[in-house]
Amino acid sequence: MKKTVFTLAIAGTVGLSSIFGGIVEAESISSLKNQQNQIQKEKSEISSDINDADQKINSLKEQQSGVKEEMTRLDFSIDDTHKKIGEKTAKLEETKAEITRLEEEIKITKDRILKRNELLKERARNYQVTGGMVSYLDVLMGSRNFSDFIDRASAVATIMAADQDILKQHEADKKSLEENQIKVEEELASVQTMLADLEKMNKQLNAQRAEKDQLLASLKQQEEEIHEHKMELQEESQILAAQAAALQQAIALEQKRQEEARLAAEAAAAAAAAAAAANNTAGSSGGTTVTAPPVSSGAFTQPANGRFTSGFGARGGTMHFGVDIANRAAGVPILAAADGVVIQSYYSSSYGNVVFIAHSVNGQTYTTVSAHMETRYVSSGAVVSKGQAIGIMGNTGDSSGKHLHFELHRGGWNGSKSNAINPVGIVPMP
Repeated sequence: MKKTVFTLAIAGTVGLSSIFGGIVEAESISSLKNQQNQIQKEKSEISSDINDADQKINSLKEQQSGVKEEMTRLDFSIDDTHKKIGEKTAKLEETKAEITRLEEEIKITKDRILKRNELLKERARNYQVTGGMVSYLDVLMGSRNFSDFIDRASAVATIMAADQDILKQHEADKKSLEENQIKVEEELASVQTMLADLEKMNKQLNAQRAEKDQLLASLKQQEEEIHEHKMELQEESQILAAQAAALQQAIALEQKRQEEARLAAEAAAAAAAAAAAANNTAGSSGGTTVTAPPVSSGAFTQPANGRFTSGFGARGGTMHFGVDIANRAAGVPILAAADGVVIQSYYSSSYGNVVFIAHSVNGQTYTTVSAHMETRYVSSGAVVSKGQAIGIMGNTGDSSGKHLHFELHRGGWNGSKSNAINPVGIVPMP
C-alpha cells in the first residue's frame, strides 16, 4: 500500500476512557458508543467507495473489450488491404508487361504504317507520271482480243482492290495504334490510382490501430490505478473494523471499570482511612530496561530512547504528521505511550511494522501510531499499559534509516482530515 492510503479520509474516532486507572464518568460510555456509530458510518462510506471502484473497474473492462473488438476488426481490414495491395501490385506488373507487349505491337504497326506511307507515296508519284487511271486504260486498250481484255481488266481490278486494301489496313492500323495507346494509358492510370488509394487506406488503418493501442494501454493503466485504490480502501476498511472491535472492547472494559469503581466507592465510604491509604499507594509503576526510557508519572511517557531527528510539520514539500526518534543501538524497545487497546498491529508497505493504539486520557480520546519497527510484540485487540514494550525500533516500510516514526491523533486516526497533532509538549520526548 502506498503512502497515499494514509491521506484518504477515515473519520472513525476510537477512544478508551480510563481503561486502567481512576474512576470515570458514566458519560464516557455514551461518548464511546457515539464514536462507535461514527465508525460504522465511515465503514459504510468506505464500502460505498469500494463498490464505486468495482463499477469503474467493470466499466473499464467493458471499454477494453470494445477496443479489442475494434482492434480485431482493424486487423482484418489491414490484412484484407494488404491482400488487395498485393493483387493490385501483381496487376500493375501484368499491366506493365501488357504495356511492353502493346509497345512492341505499336512499334510494328508504326513500321507497317511507315512502309505503307512509302508505298502510297510511290503510287502517288506513279499516278503523277502516268496520269493515274489513264495508264489503266492504256493497258485495257492494248489488249489483243476479248479474252486478253478480260484478263487485263481482271488484273487492273485486282491491283485497284489491293490499293483499296492497303488504304483500309493503313486506316485500321492508325485506329488500332490510337486505341492501344489510349488503352495503355488508361489502364496504367487506373491501376496506379487504385494502388495509391489502397496505400492511403493502409496508412489510415495502421494509424487507427496505433490509436487503439494507445487507448487500450490507457484503459489498462486506469484499471490498475483503480485496483490499487480499491486495495487501499480495503486496507482502510480493515483498520476501521479493527478500531470498531477495539471500541467494543473498550465499552465492555469501561462498564466493568465503572462497576469496580462503584464497589470501590462503597468500600471507601465504609473505611475512608483505609481507602485513602490504598489510593496513596496505588500509583505503582513498571520497571525499565537498560535501553528503555523511565516511565513518566503523567498520562503519557516517552515512547523510545534516542535522538530527536525530525519534528511535526511541513517537510520536503509534504506534511510530516509525526516526529522521528533515531537510535543505532540494537534492540531499542518501543513503549506504549499510555494505557490503551491495540487497534491494529500489522505490516504496511509505507509504515512497515506498525501498531495503532487507542487511549483515553482525562475524558479525551487519542490514537498513537508507532511505525517502522523491526519487531512487533503486541497483537490487534491487546490491552497495553503505559511503558509496556510493544516492539523493537527498526527500519521497515518507507524508511531510510533505523528510527521510530511516532504520531499522536486527537480522537481516531483519520488520514488527510488529520486529527494528527504535534506530540511535543504532550508526550515526553528525548
